[in-house]
Amino acid sequence: MHKNDADFTHRSVLLDEVLSLLETASGGTFVDATLGLGGHSEAMLESSTAVYVTGIDQDGEALERAGKRLERFGSRFKSVHANFSAIGDVVQIESVDGIVADLGVSSMQLDDESRGFSFRFDAPLDMRMDASSDGITAAELIAETNEEDLANIIYQFGEERQSRKIASRIIEKQKNGEPIETTRQLAELLERTVKRSPKDKIHPATRTFQALRIAVNGELEILEQFIADSLKVLKIGGVLAVITFHSLEDRIVKHAFQRLGGKCICPPRIPQCVCGAAKRVDILTRKPVIPTDDEQRDNPRSRSAKLRAVKKLGLDRES
Repeated sequence: MHKNDADFTHRSVLLDEVLSLLETASGGTFVDATLGLGGHSEAMLESSTAVYVTGIDQDGEALERAGKRLERFGSRFKSVHANFSAIGDVVQIESVDGIVADLGVSSMQLDDESRGFSFRFDAPLDMRMDASSDGITAAELIAETNEEDLANIIYQFGEERQSRKIASRIIEKQKNGEPIETTRQLAELLERTVKRSPKDKIHPATRTFQALRIAVNGELEILEQFIADSLKVLKIGGVLAVITFHSLEDRIVKHAFQRLGGKCICPPRIPQCVCGAAKRVDILTRKPVIPTDDEQRDNPRSRSAKLRAVKKLGLDRES
């Protein structure tokens, strides 16, 4: 299922807050590191005729659709087919006034029945952000991972307490000659396996689907490097804004920003700092910015969003 052009009216998460932090109304060169359907890019380009945006996305379909949406801005917008972790290759060192990264799965990907991100549809269990890549799919990951490692993936990336039970059932089913190759097969197994209290509104499949998506795309492994590389391409005074949608991502961003802000995050018993803390940024968001009640009501998917931002200083820069 592919949504029509009417979906381009969908408002990106924390849009006003991002524009305010990046100060796009003053013009400048910006990077939308996770372009998606181009909502943040469009708003930045509309905020000033002196704004230029480079949009990065590993999803070819997203690039095509965002390109059509933003073609009216002419040369002020350009797109690049790449993972956001390649920002250091896409733009030159100290050439950018601001960067925004809206992490996680886009509405387009979730609503596309063929991509395998959602348990709401029956589809091949894929979950690759770049469907054209030769990377491992979620079905292949399940088939090729042993029980202990699969349990660890589900626990670490999905924060699913019943991970060992889930992994055991998955492996057992495959040993019986029943490979799990579709979202429905996995969702039905999880519904039978995961027990939730009546007060728990989270679907039994939610955390496991999240874990597999993160593992397939290596999302957490590349996040810290993205932050470090983003700092290198920002001009002095440039701003990096990152929107996360689950606690694992937010924790990584929080700790990375604290370390760049000069706060040592080493355990208290360590005699000297080994985390590399040095003040290279000012933290603009002491607490994460979250959507207003109105935004959460209008867009339920925004409820878990958290926005953090830093401004690059001119001292103690990385080489």
